Amino acid sequence: MTLVSRGNTVDMKAASSFVNLATHKDDLALLISFSESDGNKTQVTEFVLTGLTDRPGLQVPLFLVFLVIYLTTMVGNLALIFLIWKDPHLHTPMYLLLGSLAFADACSSSSVTPRMLMDFLSKNHMISLVECITQFYIFASSANTECFLLVVMAYDRYVAICNPLLYPVVMSNIFCIQLLSVSYIIGFLHPMMHVSLLCRLTFCKSNVIHYFYCEILQLFKISCTDPRVNMLLIFIFSVFIQFFTFMTIIISYSYVLFAILKKKSEKGRSKAFSTCSAHLLSVSLFYGTLFFMYVRPGSGPAENQDKMYSVFYTIIIPLLNPFIYSLRNKEVIGALRRIIYINSS
Repeated sequence: MTLVSRGNTVDMKAASSFVNLATHKDDLALLISFSESDGNKTQVTEFVLTGLTDRPGLQVPLFLVFLVIYLTTMVGNLALIFLIWKDPHLHTPMYLLLGSLAFADACSSSSVTPRMLMDFLSKNHMISLVECITQFYIFASSANTECFLLVVMAYDRYVAICNPLLYPVVMSNIFCIQLLSVSYIIGFLHPMMHVSLLCRLTFCKSNVIHYFYCEILQLFKISCTDPRVNMLLIFIFSVFIQFFTFMTIIISYSYVLFAILKKKSEKGRSKAFSTCSAHLLSVSLFYGTLFFMYVRPGSGPAENQDKMYSVFYTIIIPLLNPFIYSLRNKEVIGALRRIIYINSS
């Protein structure tokens, strides 16, 4: 007796093992497909996402909580983009960068949260390998882009506060668009390397991903192919990108802090400090969780703690950023009031 998959055959022993596995857990029989045979190994092309928790009583409450978070995230970020686009007073490099950051946050949240919401209410947590890789790529591209956008925003504040007279010349709209283009190009090209290396891996140990989205380190855990090259490159590039961008931001804001302290005007000092404190808060939240997740993959925290870090930088930070940058920003509040006044009159 033989089991046929894409023209190849698997002996009766392999077929028997699969039947026993399916008997032990019926739903796995629907979630594993045979793409090719390698001796007695069968390659998995579909996975099961276990989600945040396997407790049935928490599924609906968590769905409602994260639905509110996602809707608030999208409204906050898209409203900020709309305000910046609509109000001529906000057509400056600083707000162009802020709008780009809001777009990256919206993409980041949308790559993870809708799928997680579906899994809260569905019994079928199946995701194909192609969907898995696509999800990882969209999220990784958004996160990488955000790293470089934060650097450009720090440079913008450095020029504005340390060299205010040169600011209109240095940070022209054309130069700002060029910096944005470079940020997005690097942000979207870098994950392509990890995706191409991910495609060389085969998965036959298990099809269960103990996570709420297709996080790349979790895929390494269930790979039959040795993922050490992948893990080494992720570690090297994560250290380089995060360290380079983080140190550039710190150096920029160090100069900014000294310039603020030298200001004689209390009003100017207060305004500059208010703007920079919002940026530094966003940077601290973003880089703090990324360092924990990717700079030390070999000594990561416990599984539940690991998930909490991921929830924070995939879902919570995109929620907080539009409010961090706008609630204490008089120009954004003023633009919102003008839009409301125009629409009501």
